[in-house]
Amino acid sequence: MRSRSSSKKHLFPSDFHIPSRTPSTSKAQKSGPESVYDAWLKSRELPNQKGMHLNFHLAWYVSQTCIYDLFKTLWGLHPLRSTFMVSLNIVRSLFPAFRGYSQILRRVVEGAIENLLKLRLDNLARHSTTNETIVLGSARFFIEYKQMEHRVKLDVPTLADPQVRDLLQESDLFARSFSGGGFGFISPLDFINLFSLVIEILSHLWLIITLTRDATAFGVLLFSIASATLPFFLSRFTHETSGYDNPISEKEMRAAEKQERMRSLAYSDIHRPEIALFGLGEWILNSWSAARKIVLASEAPVSRTTSVHFADLMYALQNLPVLLILQSTSTSLGALTAYRTSIQCALFAVSNLVSTAKMAFQGLFLMSAFSASMKLKPKLNPRNEEVARYMSKPGGMSIDVKGLSYTYPGCPDPALRNITFSLEAGETLAIVGYNGSGKSTLAKILLRITDFEKGALLVNGTDIRRLHPEEYHRHTTAVFQGFSKFNSTVKENVGLGNVDKMRYRPAVEAAVHLAEADNLVESLPRGLKTQLEVPGFEGISYPGMTGGMGGGMGGGWGYGSGSGSGSGSSDQRQGLSGGEWQRIALARAFMRANEPEVDLLVFDEPTSSLDAHAQNQIFETIAKISKTPSGDKRKTVVYITHRLSTARRADKVAMMDNGTMTEFGTHEELMAKNSSYAALYRASI
Repeated sequence: MRSRSSSKKHLFPSDFHIPSRTPSTSKAQKSGPESVYDAWLKSRELPNQKGMHLNFHLAWYVSQTCIYDLFKTLWGLHPLRSTFMVSLNIVRSLFPAFRGYSQILRRVVEGAIENLLKLRLDNLARHSTTNETIVLGSARFFIEYKQMEHRVKLDVPTLADPQVRDLLQESDLFARSFSGGGFGFISPLDFINLFSLVIEILSHLWLIITLTRDATAFGVLLFSIASATLPFFLSRFTHETSGYDNPISEKEMRAAEKQERMRSLAYSDIHRPEIALFGLGEWILNSWSAARKIVLASEAPVSRTTSVHFADLMYALQNLPVLLILQSTSTSLGALTAYRTSIQCALFAVSNLVSTAKMAFQGLFLMSAFSASMKLKPKLNPRNEEVARYMSKPGGMSIDVKGLSYTYPGCPDPALRNITFSLEAGETLAIVGYNGSGKSTLAKILLRITDFEKGALLVNGTDIRRLHPEEYHRHTTAVFQGFSKFNSTVKENVGLGNVDKMRYRPAVEAAVHLAEADNLVESLPRGLKTQLEVPGFEGISYPGMTGGMGGGMGGGWGYGSGSGSGSGSSDQRQGLSGGEWQRIALARAFMRANEPEVDLLVFDEPTSSLDAHAQNQIFETIAKISKTPSGDKRKTVVYITHRLSTARRADKVAMMDNGTMTEFGTHEELMAKNSSYAALYRASI
C-alpha cells in the first residue's frame, strides 16, 4: 500500500492524512513498511505465528524510526536529571550487592565508618527517588499533554474514520502507560531497564563465579537456586493487598475531577462540533494542564504490601546451609550474604528481563501508534500552499453553493444531492422540509464541521476548502439541533460560547438577556452559579477511565471548580426542562453573536421546545442582532425550522426533500408556485 504520509521522521509534525485503503495481509508480508503508520497497521493484521518473523522486522523498523526521536524529546525536558537517573541505574547494575549493601555493612564494618557509609547510601537513594519522580512526572505530563493537544485539534471527518479511532485508542494506551495505569504495558522510559538488567545479570554472574570455589559452595548454589525459584511456582498461593497512606485533600479531589472531565470533553464525539465552532481546544488544554499538575504533585504514594506465601519458609531454610558452611570453613558471613543475595538477584533479574522484553515488544507498536497519531492532519485543514485568508464583506457573509453532494461514511444513499443556491451578504435564509431531508447536514457543511464530496461552496467569493476551519469558525456562531448540555454551572454553560469573556459577568448576563432567559436564571437557587444536571446522564468511556464522564442527552460534562463553581460532585444540581436547556444553548450562541467579526449565524431548530410567544421573541432578537441600529444588514442568518409560520420572516426560503433542494426563493415566490412548500405551509396554519 502506498501511504500519503511524509517521508520525514520527526515525531510530532502533523503532515499526513490516514490512507483510506487497508492493505491485505499477503501484501503486508511481501513489502516493508513505508511509514510508522504502515508498520502499526501491518502489525495489527499479521497472523500470530506465521507473521512472527515479520513482526520482529516491524518492531526493528519502529525502533529505528521512533525511539531516538521520542527519547531525544523526553531527555530535553530535564537533560541533567535524566542523565543522572540513567547513570545511576547503570551504576546500580554494576554493583550486584548495592541493594543489600547496608545489611552487609552491618556485619563487616563497625562504628563510625558503617554509619557514615550507610548515611551516604540512604541520602543517595532519597535523592535518586526524588529525581526519578521529577523526570518521570515531566515525561508523563508531556506525553499526555501532546495526546490531548492533538486530540482536540482533530475534526469530525477525521475522527469518523474507524482506522483513526483505533490508532488513537492505542496511542492513548501508550500515553497512559507512563503512569502505570494497570494496562500491563511497560512504561516507555523503562526501555532503559533492558540495558540495565543485562548489565546487572552479568555482574551477578561474575560475583557468583568468583565465590564458587569448592563443592560446598556449589551445593549452596544449587540449594539457593531451588529455594529462590520456588516462589515463582507458588505465586498462585500469594495474597497481596496494597494501599496508599497519604491522604487526599479537597483541592486534589477537585483537581482530579476537573482533569478527568476535561479529558472527557476532549474525547467526546457529542461535543466535537461545539469544541470546533467555539474554539474550545486551547481552553480545554489549559484547564486540564492546571489540574493535571496538581494531581501529579500529589501522587507520591507510600505503598504497603503484605504477602503470605510458602516461599517465606524456603527463605528461612536458606540459612541452614549458611550455618553449616560457617562451621566448616573460614568464609565470612558478609561474603556468604553477598553470595546468596547475588544468586537471588540474578534469578530475579532474569525473570524481570524476560517479562520486560515481552512488554517492550508490545510497547513498540503502541509507540508506533502514538508517533503515527501525532502526524495526523485534520481532513478539513487545507494544504499549506492552498491556504487563503478570510476576507470580510460589508453586511455579513455571502454564500454560493453549486452542485454540493455528500454521503455519510457507510451509508448507501447520499444525505445531500446537487444542492445549489446563493445568499447575499446580510440575507436571512430559512431552510424547511421533512425530517431526514438533509437540513442539519447542510447546516454543518455551511459551518465547516463536515466536509462535502462534490460541488463547491464559496464564502465571500473564496472556496471554503481554502480557509482554515479555526479561522473560519471565529466568524460564525450557531445553535445545533443536538446542542451540548454541559454538566456544569449556568455561567459556564453560557460562557463557553465565548471563552475569552466567560469570566466577564456582564457579557454572560447580556447573552442570557438576549435568549430571554433572565427569569429562568433568577428562579434558580444560585443564579448563574447554579450547577446544572444533565438529563439522562451517562458515562462516556475512553481507554483507561475508571468511571464515566460525559453524558447522554446531548452529552453531560463538568469541569470541577476551576472557575469558582465548587466541586461538581458535591453540589446540589438543578435539572432543567427541554425548553430551558434550549434557552441556555441560545444564550451560548449569543455570547459571540454581537461580536463585530461574526458574519454568519446558524440556528438549527432553535425554538423547537419553546412556545409560540417565546419563539416570536427569539426570532425578533435574531432579527435585531443581524441588523445595525439604523436597520442596515450586518450579519447573514441561516435557520432551520419545522414551523413554517417563521419561515416567512426570512429573505429566502429553501425547501428540502430527500437530500435535494426542491424549491428556493422568497416566501411569496414559493407560494405563487403553489408547489410542495405552498402545500406544506397551508397545512401548517
